[in-house]
Amino acid sequence: MERTLKISKIKDGTVIDHIPSGKAVKVLNILKISENTSVSIGIRVPSNMMGFKDVIKIENKFLEKIELDKISLIAPSATISIIKDYDITEKFKVDLPESVIGIVRCTNQNCITNAGEPVSPEFKVISANPLALKCIYCKREMSESDVINSL
Repeated sequence: MERTLKISKIKDGTVIDHIPSGKAVKVLNILKISENTSVSIGIRVPSNMMGFKDVIKIENKFLEKIELDKISLIAPSATISIIKDYDITEKFKVDLPESVIGIVRCTNQNCITNAGEPVSPEFKVISANPLALKCIYCKREMSESDVINSL
């Protein structure tokens, strides 16, 4: 008889599912969840679709667009479920935008966005998998690890 451990349901909040295995902690880091928030994490959960995946359940928190954009950079396959009174009221996939504005810092220290000018960093997504961004100002390309380190 196979035993499984399950993460309990949440009454209200957000479930982030289909996170690539091993990236849940990175997702949590960029969300800056307060210490008063109840969070459940499943790491390396078996998945028919992905082999293994990570899952995060956050009670009483509903994500802002900027948070969804950040998640899409780390976990472009993630799905978001909005939970209200234990039921899924909305479910959607994160959407990797064509351009990323004001979320990631350019790794080029000489870029105008790092020179104290009133300019928001802006990148074009040149590849989703593997993730690669290009600064529209200095043309520096950033890999997924560069992006994660600058979030």
